[in-house]
Amino acid sequence: MVNFSVDDKNLSAPEGTSLLQACLDNGIYIPNLCYLPDDDHPPASCRLCMVDLSGAPAPVPACTVPVTEGLVAYTGTERVRRLQRSALKLLLSNHRVECARCSANKHCALQQIAKFLKVGLKRGKLADLVQEPGKKEKEHPYLKYHPARCVLCGKCVRICSRMHPRPLLFFAGRGLCTHINFFGADENTAAFCSSCFACVDICPVGALEKRLDSAESTGDEET
Repeated sequence: MVNFSVDDKNLSAPEGTSLLQACLDNGIYIPNLCYLPDDDHPPASCRLCMVDLSGAPAPVPACTVPVTEGLVAYTGTERVRRLQRSALKLLLSNHRVECARCSANKHCALQQIAKFLKVGLKRGKLADLVQEPGKKEKEHPYLKYHPARCVLCGKCVRICSRMHPRPLLFFAGRGLCTHINFFGADENTAAFCSSCFACVDICPVGALEKRLDSAESTGDEET
């Protein structure tokens, strides 16, 4: 175990634990979207879990920092909050806010983060960068994907690779056209999806849902 300090609170955790995980385990909330426990190489792509470290020139993502003896961190400094609010606004510029129609309403990570940061779920002065559906992608037989809700956190892609030897969820496209793709998915190769749905469970914003027709065919109800 190593001893360290977060927001002037003395904490301890196993050496090597990420600072983000140690904070969450001790009831200190840090906004995050892309973090998965036990990631060997956290992508730090959402840029929301920023913290200030004593002696560091700029805030860093807490998911990439292992706790060490004597580490001193602050989660709510002015520059941390400024970076977090900017990151959230950038996400919202490419996210269609349709909470009332979304299955994640009232348990959505974006709603939780916006409430914590005391900002509205609006993009403000930033341009609307939501991409309208272009050429229709091959549909997955068991999953429904809403690209305009997706924040590209990558949790679904990474959990699929953990759960199955032949994952069927991938990133496709570039830049603003990046989306989740079900390359190679069909009734045979995606059969294990009918009893898994780990990607649906882990999606923080309701961008992935069970297909209603597949749920009815297996006797399950859509959530």
